[in-house]
Amino acid sequence: MMAKESPKLIIFDWDGTLSDSVSRIVSCIQLAAADHQMPEPTFDQAKDIIGLGLREAIAQLFPAAEQGLVEEFSLSYSAHYRGQDSSPCDFFPNVLDSLQQLRNQGYLLAVATGKSRAGLDRVLQATGLNNMFHGSRCADETASKPQPLMLEQLLQEFKVLPQQALMVGDTEFDMEMAVNADMPRLGVSYGAHHADRLLAYQPIACIDHFPEIINLL
Repeated sequence: MMAKESPKLIIFDWDGTLSDSVSRIVSCIQLAAADHQMPEPTFDQAKDIIGLGLREAIAQLFPAAEQGLVEEFSLSYSAHYRGQDSSPCDFFPNVLDSLQQLRNQGYLLAVATGKSRAGLDRVLQATGLNNMFHGSRCADETASKPQPLMLEQLLQEFKVLPQQALMVGDTEFDMEMAVNADMPRLGVSYGAHHADRLLAYQPIACIDHFPEIINLL
């Protein structure tokens, strides 16, 4: 299924869509679990919650955890991630060239991520991408995916209608958020969730390589 018109605003998830960071996130979740003598999630279990806000992800992994433990786990995870974040994760192949091409073609580019504002700002600074994106929303300054608030805020900021935007992501949470915002969506098959899970949300396509977005648009 193709979009009816080319979007004005393209909104990207970060982890698993632009950045090849899934393994690092899983490792830090497992390290934080060990810090608190909690059952260590498997790789697949930890990968499954990527895309949610940190506290929402922890609550889903450990539903019996009390709020205080969720807060302590969050601090441990963040400390482990900052410790490994001195070297940013690689981008998936040709992501940077494709983003620059989209920007040169006049698209507005934004990020909607489960990362914290501090985490996103840190990686944008480290990768020199502060000026690549026109806007961004993070889970700790709005509502976590799959609630549509971060998309709605970006639409309002850029005075764009939902059908004039496109959400690009690798998880069910990205796709469901876009559905909740009545926004067209594009899945990527190489991230945290299998393509079959994304296709259930009727994206315009599910691409295997990021540069395919250029021809699709």
